Amino acid sequence: MWEAFAWGLVAGSSLILGGWIALRFRISGMVLGLVMAFGAGVLISAVAYELVGEAFETAGGEGGVPLGLFAGAVTYFAGDALIDRMGARRKRSDGPQQEGSPLAIVLGIVLDGIPESAVIGLSLLSGTGGSAAVIVAVFMSNLPESIAATSGLRAAGWRPSRLLGLWATVTVVCALAALAGYALLDGASPRALAFVLAFAGGAVLTMLAETMMPEAFERAGRAVGLATTLGFALAFAVSALE
Repeated sequence: MWEAFAWGLVAGSSLILGGWIALRFRISGMVLGLVMAFGAGVLISAVAYELVGEAFETAGGEGGVPLGLFAGAVTYFAGDALIDRMGARRKRSDGPQQEGSPLAIVLGIVLDGIPESAVIGLSLLSGTGGSAAVIVAVFMSNLPESIAATSGLRAAGWRPSRLLGLWATVTVVCALAALAGYALLDGASPRALAFVLAFAGGAVLTMLAETMMPEAFERAGRAVGLATTLGFALAFAVSALE
């Protein structure tokens, strides 16, 4: 069980790394966009093969996959809309910071990270160890989010120590989500596991379409297509070798 927590920490540690990078170096919009695109490609592969594909096999014809997909998409959509009303400019490092937006940005990253991290715990239920593809996908998706958010929060006057403490806290929350994914669903029926996997897939896919991919293109232009394909290919290779 605690292995799930440990792998959740590993995957979430890129939040701290991204915060440190943003505080230490000035990251250009082009580089950040390419990193976002690469992470998006990794996540697309994880959704296709490690989440929805695994959900379909787990369900064994008992259903639950379409319902889980749309439930995850609707849940993310509603949560993201609520966070936007709080004044978030999520994954953005440019532009003015509205009052209350730092909390909203952090809530947005937690909203992204919980379903991703929970799947790490789910991947351990098979007894074969955590899915390397999912861990890499979560790690890569957290990195550009943390870099962008740290730049914005730093501009809003947050001290470096406070920022790093914030990311450490969010990392622990994501690790707890991985632990919960393992502990709460250990012994669950195949249909329930399939639903949760598909739910996470729908939430992650909606996040990619709404936030991560549009900003990657805005920052890096047409080159994001190549970076996305590279990320997808790498994650597919990791998944195929497992």
